[in-house]
Amino acid sequence: MGCSSCGTKNKEGTTTGCQNNGGCSTGGCNKMNSFDWLSNMDFPNYDNFDIVEIKFKGGRKEFFRNIHNLELVTGDAVVVDVPNGHHIGYVSMQGELVRLQMQKKKVKNDDEIKAVYRVTTDKDLEKWHEVQNREMPTMYRAREVIQELKLKMKLSDVEFQADNSKATFYYSAEERVDFRELIKKLAGEFKIRVEMRQISLRQEAGRIGGIGSCGRELCCSTWLTDFKSVSTSAARYQNLSLNPSKLSGQCGRLKCCLNYELDTYMEALSGIPEVERPIQTKRGSLTLQKTDIFRKIMWFSYSEDNIWHPVKVDRVAEIIALNKQGEKPDTLMEDILEIEETVQINSDLIKLDRKFSKPKKKKKKGGKFNPNKIKAEKGANPAVKDNPQGNSKKPKNKKRFNKNKNNPNNNKKD
Repeated sequence: MGCSSCGTKNKEGTTTGCQNNGGCSTGGCNKMNSFDWLSNMDFPNYDNFDIVEIKFKGGRKEFFRNIHNLELVTGDAVVVDVPNGHHIGYVSMQGELVRLQMQKKKVKNDDEIKAVYRVTTDKDLEKWHEVQNREMPTMYRAREVIQELKLKMKLSDVEFQADNSKATFYYSAEERVDFRELIKKLAGEFKIRVEMRQISLRQEAGRIGGIGSCGRELCCSTWLTDFKSVSTSAARYQNLSLNPSKLSGQCGRLKCCLNYELDTYMEALSGIPEVERPIQTKRGSLTLQKTDIFRKIMWFSYSEDNIWHPVKVDRVAEIIALNKQGEKPDTLMEDILEIEETVQINSDLIKLDRKFSKPKKKKKKGGKFNPNKIKAEKGANPAVKDNPQGNSKKPKNKKRFNKNKNNPNNNKKD
């Protein structure tokens, strides 16, 4: 469900929206939303917590006191007290959950908490939308001024106060920037009070928003508020390739999600031995190539080949202990190889058979064996010896000679 700005249209008839680089389902209306898991619980009426959480542009949230006991609902637009004026925000959380949130963020419940004036009217929202329309042109003009002054800073966002008396410029820079001349030019050109607020690159990515490599919206723009330091050791513990293009987010820093499963990996690594040097066997030295943390298997390879041998973690610990004692196992799996002596019966006869055995001759391709034909030829020519196989060359030649001799029609040679 969108806010009131999604229903308003400009002169061209298009929906104005919140201009936060997305629709209400994925953009600013759901930015940094908090689920009230205490909404179904009944609390005594006399013990209602009088502080509410108000959300502003870019997911920024602050706490304000409901001094007038207004009946507020999550999502209501209210006018709140800010230094030197007033501003408009939306109620994001109220009740006992706000008390827990203040304890988490270590915010004291004292007189420094500003008050909530009233619920906004239609006239208040119209003036506020007119002020919001000035944000984009102001940011473009401010970037031009920054280029003219040759300042090493990046302006990422501009937020106008609802009473049109103050504008906050959010920028990021690697070095310290002297922007006194910039403030003078911006204040003189736009006739407002200027506040320069430096933010980190992670906060900048959270304000701009975008889609991560996982296909979902960035964590820093939807729910993540506390940014913890991320080091490359988190990627090493998780056996990730140290590729900067894959490990870096849109902010140019290491992804915050590298810390999400780090504790689980550290707990799994507690039972895996550290292999600081190649392990030694009688066959040769083996180098660690890969470790499957959850299956408790480690892959090793010999220096002379590229074949990886899987070994269980317990066996690796045993080999490391043997190497420290100056001993080397025969193989990865066994400390001593057991050689079984097999005795064959009549082994001498087998050797003689192999020595005097002759390879069988290959049979030539020919016609089928016909014993009747051989008997007829033997009777016609007694000089032909008995040749049951019919493979010799002499019977074939004599057969041709006899055939030609007995043929009465072949008398040319006579």
